[in-house]
Amino acid sequence: MSQDRIYTNRNASTGSFEFNDAVADVFPDMLQRSIPGYAASIQAIRDLAEQYAQADSQCYDLGCSLGAATLAMRSGIKAGGCRITAIDNAPAMVARCQEIVAVDPHEIPVEVLVDDVRYTDIANASMVVMNYTLQFLPIGDRQELINKISAGMRPGGVFVLSEKIVDEDPGIEALLVGLHHNFKRHNAYSELEIARKRAAIENVLVPESVATHKKRIREAGFRHVGIWMRYFNFVSFVAIR
Repeated sequence: MSQDRIYTNRNASTGSFEFNDAVADVFPDMLQRSIPGYAASIQAIRDLAEQYAQADSQCYDLGCSLGAATLAMRSGIKAGGCRITAIDNAPAMVARCQEIVAVDPHEIPVEVLVDDVRYTDIANASMVVMNYTLQFLPIGDRQELINKISAGMRPGGVFVLSEKIVDEDPGIEALLVGLHHNFKRHNAYSELEIARKRAAIENVLVPESVATHKKRIREAGFRHVGIWMRYFNFVSFVAIR
């Protein structure tokens, strides 16, 4: 696993964050050192797949990046006849994901595609995962996508949504941002790297509140919605269709 040093060089580009080849090369390290609770979210996806994936159904990883959630579902699914579709709009991520899936020993069929999750058909789904993906879409497109996911799911299916959020209390939001920056410092990111990454991702990743996410999921028709994990300003929701 290559170390994330994208924002170390003072002469590096300060443009907006992109899921390009450079990011794909270091993405696992970037996730571990940047997202509190990321490993726990992947383990939970595996456990939920074991419990909720239904026989002869489809499972989706929307915004799959290098396929961590895809492989978690693949290793957890016990029901027969399941298939997984993994979608990402970044060709660099999809190419690496296809390589990783090809050498994974589990046998559940997986199709990895370059596509925009907003236009992906969802049908016969018993499990849909969006692990830190929705936050990169325009806010105006988010409700329609969640509606489409819900409409394409079987009764009793599970939807997992992990997101960076913004707290409704400005004082708490400032506290959580500070704790997150400390988390990065403890994981050997420099002040320069933290500042440059924050500038690069501004207006690319647009977070929302917990209340906004819950309202959107309920309006889409999910019967149950709750938070199974929160670590600073990172939250993982689970919803049952």
